[in-house]
Amino acid sequence: MKLVSTLPERIGFLHAIPVLDLFTLLLLALLMGPTFLNQSGVQVEMPASQYQIPRNADARVITLTEGDPVVLWLGRERLSEQDLVARLKEQTGEGGPIPVAYIKTEQRIPAGVERRIAEQVLNAGFRVYLLGGAKTTEVP
Repeated sequence: MKLVSTLPERIGFLHAIPVLDLFTLLLLALLMGPTFLNQSGVQVEMPASQYQIPRNADARVITLTEGDPVVLWLGRERLSEQDLVARLKEQTGEGGPIPVAYIKTEQRIPAGVERRIAEQVLNAGFRVYLLGGAKTTEVP
């Protein structure tokens, strides 16, 4: 006696199911894989520091730009050194928190000039922060 199959020779959907399963698993592995990976490095919880710069909405911004003599700006107003010191002394309030001044300096300004202005602002009763630019990897 010979056994004969009663199924048709080509059953398309029965051959497609394993391929769909394979693609589904591959898709799940690609989508979910990165969520199971640990981030590189060491996790460190930083302590709070009293040396963090607080946000100051009412800080004065003093900008030193190139010129002969160096051009001083208080906000968007151009001033001389004497006018700057006088204006800052006017803005110093009695009591309350110490006012803050940020000093932005162009790269070509001599350090001595920047230091002289910073000392005058300190003598006017302000807390001074010297601002720098972002680090770049470009070589001049």
